[in-house]
Amino acid sequence: MDSKKTSHSFSSEVRSRAVRMVQDPKVEYGSEWAAIRSIAAKIGCTAKTLRRWVRQSQGGEAAPTGLTAEALERENRELRQANEILRKASAYFAQAELDRRFKP
Repeated sequence: MDSKKTSHSFSSEVRSRAVRMVQDPKVEYGSEWAAIRSIAAKIGCTAKTLRRWVRQSQGGEAAPTGLTAEALERENRELRQANEILRKASAYFAQAELDRRFKP
């Protein structure tokens, strides 16, 4: 018997629904692994695959708030610019304070 590895392609909707089912606090499986095994059997994937999807959703491609990596990068860039402006303003006012102290 030839044991070729078959690959199933699951839609993003199926993946996200399965992950939500694992993370649903209303359903009690006893442990996350028990939930993963049960749900994986129901949708027709391996427990290892579903576990990988869950892990990716927890800290992978998107933030938990649903922000995309692009949005987070943009926000990071804006915060760096704001920090630079604040740093320069702080230096300006510190210098002005020093100048005021030493004038006769």
